[in-house]
Amino acid sequence: MNNGQDILNAKILIVDDQESNVLLLGDLLHDAGYTCVTSTRDPYAVYELHRKNCFDLILLDLQMPGMDGFQVIEGLKKIDSDGYLPVLVVTAQPSHKLRALTAGAKDFVSKPFDLVEVKTRIHNMLEVRLLYKKLEQYNQKLEQTVLERTTELRESEARFRRLTELSSDWYWEQDKNGHFTKIYGPVHEMLGIHVDDALDTISNDQGVQWNEAEREILEANLAARRPFLDFVYSRINPDGSQQYLMVSGEPTYDLFGRFTGYRGIGKDVTGTIISKNKSRAQSRANL
Repeated sequence: MNNGQDILNAKILIVDDQESNVLLLGDLLHDAGYTCVTSTRDPYAVYELHRKNCFDLILLDLQMPGMDGFQVIEGLKKIDSDGYLPVLVVTAQPSHKLRALTAGAKDFVSKPFDLVEVKTRIHNMLEVRLLYKKLEQYNQKLEQTVLERTTELRESEARFRRLTELSSDWYWEQDKNGHFTKIYGPVHEMLGIHVDDALDTISNDQGVQWNEAEREILEANLAARRPFLDFVYSRINPDGSQQYLMVSGEPTYDLFGRFTGYRGIGKDVTGTIISKNKSRAQSRANL
């Protein structure tokens, strides 16, 4: 609900070519406690006044010389592009009421004035208008918050990728069906695999001999959706050289606990493994 003082502090514009009507409505509003009331008898001035002041309510007479209220409404639409036109029309013609509402006005009061009705309609319309403005402000704040969070997320992802690049040779993600969805780093060259443009399928290059026992353990971990850390498996390349690869991965789940795939990192540890094997062999030879 809007605070009563917010409604009384709302900005109101009275537009009527008859000075008596301007005075009557002005006195009514001041007596009711409204503090920001402006008036004009010139319909041509309404557009600029509203552009500068963004009135919360415009009391608009429809029958005015030179430019009638319908023409004023059309001009105001160019300013209130958000679709909410805060116009309460004043008319003595019953046939004009529906036409004014169709043109974009939000409500109407009839001449001669019923002062209680006028005050009630003004209060109700201002209450709706201020609620609308608060909703608009909330949506703008929400949009800004989403933008800020999106920026933070992108920065976080960039930092994560950079850390991954520093600590490993590649980063990978799979969907729940085992298809690769993301790969960063020279995984193709290191693993000797071909991934199509959609990152959907994988095929091994000819001539590569994997250690099948190690591969079965890795595939079993993936099938059971178990996390694994620094798992090392090896292969013999077509040129006869031995290659060792170390991979870590973890299953991923959505907010409802449903399995969505895997993500992890990998590294070529051939140099490290061969160096350790040589050191062990040398140690045994020295015994």
